[in-house]
Amino acid sequence: MTLLGWIIFIFALLFSIMLHEAGHFVTAKKFRMKVTQFFVGFGQTIWSRTKGETEYGIKALPAGGYVKIVGMTALEDVDPADEDRSFRRQPGWQRGIVLFAGSFMHFALAFVLLFILAAGIGVANSNTATVGAIDPCVPSSAKAVSCVSGNPASPAAKAGLRPGDKIIALAGTKVHTWTQLGDAIRAQPAGTPVTVTVIRDGRTVTLHPSLAVIHGRAGSYLGISPAQLFQTVGPVSAVRYAGSEFGQIVVGSVKALGSIPKAIPDLFAKNRSSTAGGNVTSVVGAGEYTGEAFAAKVGWQVKVSVVLLIVISLNIFVGLFNLLPLLPLDGGHLAVVIYESIRSWFARIRHRPDPGLVDMRKLLPLSVGVFALLVGFGLLLIMADIINPVHIPQ
Repeated sequence: MTLLGWIIFIFALLFSIMLHEAGHFVTAKKFRMKVTQFFVGFGQTIWSRTKGETEYGIKALPAGGYVKIVGMTALEDVDPADEDRSFRRQPGWQRGIVLFAGSFMHFALAFVLLFILAAGIGVANSNTATVGAIDPCVPSSAKAVSCVSGNPASPAAKAGLRPGDKIIALAGTKVHTWTQLGDAIRAQPAGTPVTVTVIRDGRTVTLHPSLAVIHGRAGSYLGISPAQLFQTVGPVSAVRYAGSEFGQIVVGSVKALGSIPKAIPDLFAKNRSSTAGGNVTSVVGAGEYTGEAFAAKVGWQVKVSVVLLIVISLNIFVGLFNLLPLLPLDGGHLAVVIYESIRSWFARIRHRPDPGLVDMRKLLPLSVGVFALLVGFGLLLIMADIINPVHIPQ
């Protein structure tokens, strides 16, 4: 199952790369720019086929992709017959659309997958009085995250509560939601047996657990977690859900991008998973997450939801990262186009000649430096994901 998760992740990654490059390709073709290559991957060519003026192919290293548009910069030698169709000769707004189209495809894919998640798979609803899991012990404190030797068994485990039990009453108080159940549990005194009525396999069962107390936490403790019930929604609600979740993931991705400069010390820390910077991962970490999700002993809806959310988050993060105003990223080229357009506008209102394209030779050292930095940080992330991986919460 872990291998299947990896295969699905690699397929999703390659599909995302193809969509990114398709965004550049389709918009460039729309504006009659000459596109000579459309490749997925880098390195040695495994397969290619030429159709019309474009060569389509797959290369050995599936670490990205590229679309070759004639005349991307002033440094490129272009056949005079192709100059009018070169990228650099097109209006700034057209070049901007072509550059933005790659990230747009990531965003569009993420939104569509969120819509499918809500309308087809279902949105998880944990506010139900159905038991999803039984805590094995009473934690030593509110901050403890796992059982250690000497922790007593939880009241739920002692009383014989089971996953799938639907609690309908506690201490004579009827409950319908997890919120109501939690309030009823916390209101009961610890150490005294309480009556818990559940529906199990269509039968009514009555249990009598004695609630416990956890140091640093208010109220009594039973030791249960809610089940996740998946409910599909209509198209309108699915669009609302997709928009809301998209916004939340964008905010989270921006925070993750902001944490990258200080992430390095956290990557190899023992508590990596509990730090914002440490949770930044490479494609290796994302693939490991996907494999663990498929191997987990949970329902198919949980597995599919987790995998989709990984793919969605990855696409939004990559789309935003690609728009950073740094060469050689698309965002860097877009910043150059915007600068050229502003400079040209100022020249027009001052009745001066158009200064033309930016001299990319001056930006080459910066572009090479940023590229080396990105490659170095990417390799560091991969090393951290291999040596000190962040595991998906169980």
